[in-house]
Parts: sequence; C-alpha cells; structure tokens
Amino acid sequence: MTLIDDKRTLRSAMLAWRGTLDEEERRAGAAGLLTTLRRERPIETPAVVAGFWPIKDEIDIRPLMIELFNEGCQMALPVVRGRGLPLLFRAWRPGDPLEAGVFGTLQPSARRETVEPDGLLVPLLACDNEGWRLGYGGGFYDRTLLGLRARRKVTAVGVGFDGQFVSDDVPHGPSDQRLDWMLTDRRASAFV
Repeated sequence: MTLIDDKRTLRSAMLAWRGTLDEEERRAGAAGLLTTLRRERPIETPAVVAGFWPIKDEIDIRPLMIELFNEGCQMALPVVRGRGLPLLFRAWRPGDPLEAGVFGTLQPSARRETVEPDGLLVPLLACDNEGWRLGYGGGFYDRTLLGLRARRKVTAVGVGFDGQFVSDDVPHGPSDQRLDWMLTDRRASAFV
C-alpha cells in the first residue's frame, strides 16, 4: 500500500470511530478538554492563538477558546484561501458574527484584521506518540505550519478526543508537519 492508501484507511477508521460518539460523550469531551488545558499549559498566555470552529463531529473547542480569550489571548480563526495555499487567520472574539467558509466551516468576516498566531489549536483525526497528525487530507495545516515555522517560533497543539491518540504510527510523508503537543479530554502530551 502507498502512503496515500495508508492515510485513507486510517482516516476512514477514525471518522467512523468519531461518528459513534453520542451527545453525552461529546459534552464530556469538551469539558474534559477544558480541564486538561487548565492542568497543562501548552501555550503560554497571553498570546495570539488560532483556534477553529468545530465542524461535523469534531470535539467542541469553543469553551477552550473562550477560556483562552478570558486569559487575555487574542483569538483568531482560520480562513481557507484556496487549494494549495496556507491558511490565513482573522481576529475573533466570542460573540462575533461568523460567515460560511469552505468545508462547512465558519470564519470571521473579511473586515476583521489578519493576525499571525503564536499558537495554533489544530483539528485532527489521529495523532501518534511522536506527534504525527492525520488531518482531512487537504494539507492546509501542514503548509501553514511550514510557513509560520520558517518565520518564527509557533506552538502547534492538536486537539481531540482521547481515542484519537493512537498507539500505532500515523502514516506521514516529507510534507507533513509534526505537532508540538496533543491535548485531549483526558491528557496532554508534549512532543518537543
């Protein structure tokens, strides 16, 4: 099998697993994620932190983003500019109106300022013990992290349910970027 096939197989399995979680497990996951953040500090605050608006059955990180905002962080949300391009980040505050983006995401209006994050909360389907992340296959976060890391120190924190932290190696290639941390509803792991 090829790298693409290996990623596709794991992606399908993780999407299926995440789809089995019920509403109570999802609520508990969001609360647990916040508890883990309060116990561990993967991003020094205050900072400029890019989150994301959860889609489909992703863990709800909105309470986490509000917590960081209340600690003095400048929050931002990603904007997909087009295939093959890195993400752009626009400032966001709790309560701001959002616009429809691609892939079912929500994003700040084009009137909001563009910022460059010190830390990123990164969506994922799986992460292994070395910090290799499996995303949805568009490469947006890999391109973005590559560009940011070439200019400055940034901290990439994968966020998800504890079941997305897998013991097997996540397939990865030369264009994939490792995470610095993984934060779940039950634990935090540093890869730095």
